[in-house]
Amino acid sequence: MSSSYVFPVRHVVGLPVAGSDAQFPVRRVYCVGRNYAGHAREMGSDPDREPPFFFCKPGDDAAIVPAKPGAVTELPYPPQTSNYHYECELVVAIGKGGRDIPVEQARQHIYGYAVGFDMTRRDLQGQMKDAGRPWEVGKAFDYSAPIGLIHRAEEVPGIEQASIALSVDGQVRQSSSIGHLIWSLSETIANLSTLWELQPGDLVFSGTPEGVGAVQRGQTLVGEIAGLTPLVVKIV
Repeated sequence: MSSSYVFPVRHVVGLPVAGSDAQFPVRRVYCVGRNYAGHAREMGSDPDREPPFFFCKPGDDAAIVPAKPGAVTELPYPPQTSNYHYECELVVAIGKGGRDIPVEQARQHIYGYAVGFDMTRRDLQGQMKDAGRPWEVGKAFDYSAPIGLIHRAEEVPGIEQASIALSVDGQVRQSSSIGHLIWSLSETIANLSTLWELQPGDLVFSGTPEGVGAVQRGQTLVGEIAGLTPLVVKIV
């Protein structure tokens, strides 16, 4: 007996993969909070190496914006905010699932990497923080996760020391190294897998360096991580 649904089912989001016609099917989107000491300080937090914490973005085609390589992707300015921020991050694409993954085995679970922006309604996030409430309205809104081309892990063997930068209209705002992460990629995956059983198709936003700030309609953001295809978006 075939199943039927009361309305059309939304399709799985697919992200383009470098050198392949196949797409990476997205399942869940996890984000690591305050994983660079400089960003922790600018957010008013203690940058000491406390256990990492996580939040999520939707894995659907409302939140995720697959960027076309070589093109400028338009990103709508979201409603109910006057303080719309960029956060450039290395996105880790999980290709092999697992629970309680040992740190030394974590890299075996990585399919590839991409440049991503954790777009944030900072004023709404701040209101939720002050009230002790969840961050969804500040982090999990529509078009909050533009993501660039995924490169297979074997194509970028030195990713953990790669440079990361973001510019707004040609002016550099963020500039750091993946090597400055408080919790390394392997440590993040291992810790995350103690809380959720990871599955192929999961994405992990690994954290953003200092220099986050507000953007306005008409501005163009370029995110670059050495070895990966840049992510270029225009706020409309």
